[in-house]
Amino acid sequence: MSESSRSTPDRPQSLESAAALEAFVSQHPTALVEFHTEGCSKCAAMEPVLGGVARASDVAIGTINPRDDPPLIEEYDVRSVPLLVAFVDGDPVARKAEGFVPMESVCSWLDTVLE
Repeated sequence: MSESSRSTPDRPQSLESAAALEAFVSQHPTALVEFHTEGCSKCAAMEPVLGGVARASDVAIGTINPRDDPPLIEEYDVRSVPLLVAFVDGDPVARKAEGFVPMESVCSWLDTVLE
């Protein structure tokens, strides 16, 4: 697929606030958002995985540090990071909080929850 025909970027988009998260998920029919924190080694290890998912799928990928906008912690019930939340039409439909997850597992999970 050529760059011009791709509907999503090849890497995750960094989101800075709840407003940016809301805008991001509302702009894409399907989206995956990773909630992470600075200094989290498992979160850092997920970065190349999420890049691979972005390249392998049509799902828009975003990342956000909920500590930058603390109400997000309660709104999305962030108990551990990395937390992956799948969105369809702007609504959260599934979540995965299992630490590091390989790309193939993330893609399989997305295929299941986005059917």
